[in-house]
Amino acid sequence: MKRPLPLFPTSLMGSMPRSKEVLGALRKMRRGTMDRNEFNRLIETETEKVVKLQEDLGIDIITSGEIGRDNYVSFVSDKIGGVEMMSMSEMLDYIDDKQAFETILTMLDVPAISIKNAICVGKLQYKGDIVADELRMMKKFTDKPVKVTLPGPYLLTRSMWLPNLSGTFYESKEELGQDVIEIMKREIDNLIDIGVDVIQFDEPVLTEVVFTDGKPRSFMCAALSERKDPKEELEFASSLIRQIMEYIDRTKTITSLHICRGNWSKNESILLTGPYTPLLELFAEVDPDLLTLEFSTPRAGELNSLLSDRRIRENTALGLGVINPRTDEIETTDSIVLRVEEAMNDLPKEKIWLNPDCGFATFSSSPVNILENISGKIRSLTDAATMLRSKYE
Repeated sequence: MKRPLPLFPTSLMGSMPRSKEVLGALRKMRRGTMDRNEFNRLIETETEKVVKLQEDLGIDIITSGEIGRDNYVSFVSDKIGGVEMMSMSEMLDYIDDKQAFETILTMLDVPAISIKNAICVGKLQYKGDIVADELRMMKKFTDKPVKVTLPGPYLLTRSMWLPNLSGTFYESKEELGQDVIEIMKREIDNLIDIGVDVIQFDEPVLTEVVFTDGKPRSFMCAALSERKDPKEELEFASSLIRQIMEYIDRTKTITSLHICRGNWSKNESILLTGPYTPLLELFAEVDPDLLTLEFSTPRAGELNSLLSDRRIRENTALGLGVINPRTDEIETTDSIVLRVEEAMNDLPKEKIWLNPDCGFATFSSSPVNILENISGKIRSLTDAATMLRSKYE
């Protein structure tokens, strides 16, 4: 059964900066020069620190910090059979339009060495514990509600699909997507058996579909497979996400869909821009319990671009992004409270959660902020929740 949560519950989105020790260990694991048990012990120690930080700062729903992940999606190469981690240079060998691919890489405001991708190189096989190991670790260190973060089925399918390689094993991206669904269903069963309060599915590449049509492609966090017409692509994405949402027993856990516009750079001008309007139909169709969305940056458009849709207002809670993970400025408690009260014009208070726009370290070796700033931002978030509870409970 789902556990009760306070009014205006707070949580983080996922990734936190990794220590020098963890970064070194990740490199050693890639080279095969570190024992897996030694690596796991280090990750457990560092995860405990992240959990304690959240508890000390008053976060209600605890996340792992994704400490053992190379990045938010490529880590599955160690977890799913038929998938391998590939560098950008290795992928180039299988790209038809090499010049366009290289152009995308030169536009990035993140070192190409930081970017690797999990590519389908065979039939997918579930090996267990994609993120279940993180869930077990968290539950060792906290009695608070816990959230696990998973790459969504559309993101996984699209980022894994390299036609000139993956096409040897699957006739189409759509066929690959159905095996992704089956893998994810088994992991969800695993998570619910262990006991998880919130399962968050990350689908940032959805904004790449709708905001770069007719414009130069963004890198959009390693999802580089060929793109169809945006309408077809959204229908494909919706079909995958809906299958997962329909599979989950909502009496046992809360489902969250997280969308952003890219989170690898502090330079806002190179990140995607646009309101949620083109995604409203998908949001309504996939029907998550919670939409966890970027709203602290003007790039995300106004709240009414989302809340003007009756289906969203009536059926879905909002994880309101009120902290920009990429800025050094610490948001004030008053500014967060005002943003929440703006949302309360259209949503009941019981349907508003508070969170940053995204994680603080999408790529393990290229975090977007430092721990001192992050702690200040989290404190503002939880202080605002306390203020709102005292005012509206």
